[in-house]
Amino acid sequence: MDAQNRGRAEEIDPADQWVLNPTTGHYELRLDQSAGQSSGSSDSGSASGTGSRSARNAPSGTAPRKTTRDGTTAPRREVPGQRSRRTGGKAGGSRGEGSGPQTGRRKRKPQKTRKKKALLWTGSVMALVLIGGSLGAYLVYQHFNGNLNTIDVPGAGSGGFKKDQAVNVLVIGTDKRTGAGNEGYGDKESVGHADTTILFHVSKDRTNATALSIPRDLKTDIPDCPTKVGDTEKIVPGERDVRFNTSLGQGDRDPGCTMRTVKELTGITVDHFMMVDFNAVKTLTSAVGGVEVCVAKDVDDPDSHLKLSAGKHTIEGEQALAFVRTRHSFGNESDLDRIQTQQQFLGSMIRKMKSSETLTSPTKVFDLANAATKALTVDSGIGDIDKLRALGVELGKVDPKNITFTTLPVKDNPAETIKATVVVDEAKADPLFAMMASDTSLTEVKQKEKAAKSKQQALLKGPRSAADDVRVSVYNGGGPPGSASSTLLWLQNEMLVTKSSNESNAPNQPKTTLKYAPNQADQARRLADMMGLPAAAMKPGTQDAKELEPMTLVLGADFKEAGTPIAPPAKAPEGIQKVGADKSVCAK
Repeated sequence: MDAQNRGRAEEIDPADQWVLNPTTGHYELRLDQSAGQSSGSSDSGSASGTGSRSARNAPSGTAPRKTTRDGTTAPRREVPGQRSRRTGGKAGGSRGEGSGPQTGRRKRKPQKTRKKKALLWTGSVMALVLIGGSLGAYLVYQHFNGNLNTIDVPGAGSGGFKKDQAVNVLVIGTDKRTGAGNEGYGDKESVGHADTTILFHVSKDRTNATALSIPRDLKTDIPDCPTKVGDTEKIVPGERDVRFNTSLGQGDRDPGCTMRTVKELTGITVDHFMMVDFNAVKTLTSAVGGVEVCVAKDVDDPDSHLKLSAGKHTIEGEQALAFVRTRHSFGNESDLDRIQTQQQFLGSMIRKMKSSETLTSPTKVFDLANAATKALTVDSGIGDIDKLRALGVELGKVDPKNITFTTLPVKDNPAETIKATVVVDEAKADPLFAMMASDTSLTEVKQKEKAAKSKQQALLKGPRSAADDVRVSVYNGGGPPGSASSTLLWLQNEMLVTKSSNESNAPNQPKTTLKYAPNQADQARRLADMMGLPAAAMKPGTQDAKELEPMTLVLGADFKEAGTPIAPPAKAPEGIQKVGADKSVCAK
């Protein structure tokens, strides 16, 4: 019986209360002996008797067996050991060595919201990072820690994350046919491709997230990739103009190669990766009791074996895997339409995992954590439960209504007569990458656009100087090497700012700034237009400048190259596909 049903959720200590119910064979979250037991445990002893205590403290190898309906004895459920702290003492529940029985609960100190949320574990492909927490018990920790598979990918990501920084996690679904029952799926000879890939960006303030799906049939360049084969280190040579999904598996490429490919493609550094196979969908959907999906028409796909009538359905296991794998049931039967189906599925799974139905069920939480950790392969930076839990707690702060799924903007490959692959639509993709890199939420575009617009108007309202009247000294304070000289050439030759000069290097700074005097405001406005400077870069002074005195432009770490606007777009590109994780959408 879970604590929420008994009205005692505020007093739970998750580190101590996970106990085996011998009748159900599941671990359950219980209160202490004075609060009584569920009726399901009555065979093993009274609420306060020794039978109940022995069930709690029994090691995993001696747990009572479950009896089935036909009277046979079911095999023992594999469960982790656990510690138990019981307090004897005087009336009132003190910790002293009293000889009498405990007559009251020990009063706990008030805790913050962590107590109400019970600090739950992470779970599910991308959604596994959306609910963080801890069961606390050492042996439970060891059990889950032993489930994780870890790959060392030095130099492929940041190797860490901080609470005051944005986080980028690459979720990779591979088509490698590992796991029982998966022999008939995917390519029989496949070593495992990057079949489903999502770059999951969580904002610095944890208020929003963007999940960018990358098509597997995208033609792109794969960089050289350092990797390990056993104890041997080698460099897997890069390739140009190949399918994105070959960034994993081919030529011994590991997930670090996919991370490097994504950085090359988007310009965004990936902090960590999480990789799963077919089993993840099956086990995780079963652990939460199924995921609700919607189809707009009857579906009968002989390839994926998905068969659903029009309307809403709760699916799990093999049926859930068939849903995310089907290519011939929706849209124009392309991989791009399958991506949207997968996004719908993941959004529904996120909602289910964060629902009270899941969070208040100790059995579901345990099964979910067990399934998630068994399904995962991660980089060594998050290769133990403490680190994974810390990441999960941070990412779990995002409300599903502020999670936006989108797909990398692409267009048909112009080099092909029969269209089989796609290429990046740079006109739409570059602004989208810039928004992610600058931490601009797709769910808050209108509000941010309005705020940025009013700020820009206040700073830029007024006349502009002619280009040849703009005087500016250019410094490199964190941009790529040679930025000051290349910007000077661009200003003088292309923008006709002839009164500009290169002043070499300045101390490094994260953002580009333009310092100017009140009587240089018209020059500053013209230069801001040319450079695409954000309002935050404008640094007006309080005293007028002397005649012929130049403004000071310092190119910061946000500067890419001359002619590329520094200010990220406040508005998402027109026509990009996007849907909120809180929205239930029917696959068509």
